[in-house]
Amino acid sequence: MSEHVNNYPKLHNAAWPGVVGKGDGGEPPIDLDTMLDLTAAAEVDGVKFDGFDLFLYLPHIDIDAAVKNDDVIKELADKAQARNLEIGTVVAPIWPPTGGGSAMGDADERTRFLGQVRKGCYVGQKLRELGVRPNGNIRIDTGGGVEPWLADPDGNQKIIAETFRQACDIAEEHGETLAAEGEICWGGMHSWKRMLQLLEMVDRPHTLGFQADMAHTLLYLMGYNAPEDAIVPEDFDFSDKEAFDGAYKQLTDALRPWTNDLHIAQNDGSVHGSGSHDKTGRHCTATDPAGKLDITHHAGFWLRENGQLTRKIRHLCWDGCMFPNEVMMNPQTWNDILAAMLAVRDAHGWRE
Repeated sequence: MSEHVNNYPKLHNAAWPGVVGKGDGGEPPIDLDTMLDLTAAAEVDGVKFDGFDLFLYLPHIDIDAAVKNDDVIKELADKAQARNLEIGTVVAPIWPPTGGGSAMGDADERTRFLGQVRKGCYVGQKLRELGVRPNGNIRIDTGGGVEPWLADPDGNQKIIAETFRQACDIAEEHGETLAAEGEICWGGMHSWKRMLQLLEMVDRPHTLGFQADMAHTLLYLMGYNAPEDAIVPEDFDFSDKEAFDGAYKQLTDALRPWTNDLHIAQNDGSVHGSGSHDKTGRHCTATDPAGKLDITHHAGFWLRENGQLTRKIRHLCWDGCMFPNEVMMNPQTWNDILAAMLAVRDAHGWRE
């Protein structure tokens, strides 16, 4: 009999590693059905994944077809339910190559950005109404790089904040919430201080939260793309547990109050990019010996405050973005990931 008594937060896998960083002359994408089958097949001590988080973009889903025909959304719900999986956070395709635009761009770009947010909120709402999506947010970022942001940091930050406020209006119309994922590659979100500043400028804490990815936020400590905001020195010794935990506490204490979505992940302290995706936090496998994070221990910094469970995060997601296809097609990869996530829930979860 399993000794894993906690059933919250729910444990989700991400489907988008089959798409993000694929194509563009690199490895081919992995289709949605295959990603869901790999997720559904994983099992540790009789425990399976509860669900998956989804990228609302081709080749996994045609968001334009979905907003025109609810049958497309119903088919997606059926795929999940047939595998006994729920759907959680969905990623709105807000970037220029996917039909969106930069949140700090001109009026046309911002209109396209908001249009994609609206489509994502519509799909998310319909999935909730179909009973397959009890938890989760609509994931966004700024859709623009660090270099154009640096041309006018203060001005661009104000524009982004106004765009995000309009996105909040759209989300509220659909009964949805937004999660802004901080990564070093997104202008205005590329450091922990700028991410916090942006959230405070938008000032819609009940609608816009922070999506913390443990691979990306590790690089916030190191000041990649924003050395002025580094918390640890360039030659930092990650084996110094006391110093590491002290730095990590500073980071998480600042962003935890805003955090409404958490990606469990591992990082080796380096950046990585593939396909058309800019270099950002490298996602390592759960058992990578080069990983800097003690996954179970450091997840607790996000899930606890002053030692007490916050219970704010209703589901966890593993992000294996830009794993090689050979790694993703290996069933042991997902068993290892599920085991790591299960350890997090054992340590920092609860039962309902």
